Amino acid sequence: MKELVEVIAKALVENPDEVVVTEKEEGRHITVELHVAASDMGKVIGKQGRIAKAIRSVVKAASSKDNKRVDVEIV
Repeated sequence: MKELVEVIAKALVENPDEVVVTEKEEGRHITVELHVAASDMGKVIGKQGRIAKAIRSVVKAASSKDNKRVDVEIV
């Protein structure tokens, strides 16, 4: 899941070198943290959170086949 979030985020931002994705796994629960430059935060979140919601939906769909719950946090 880490790679998926990283590819999506790097395609959205102007400073792809500053995209950092960390993954914490606890049993069947995975937390993916996405760190981007402050100037790119709006691009990742989108108007009314639409981009962030779309990223979470894609990750949720990808994780369903692995029987795991994935949360994406934008920091």
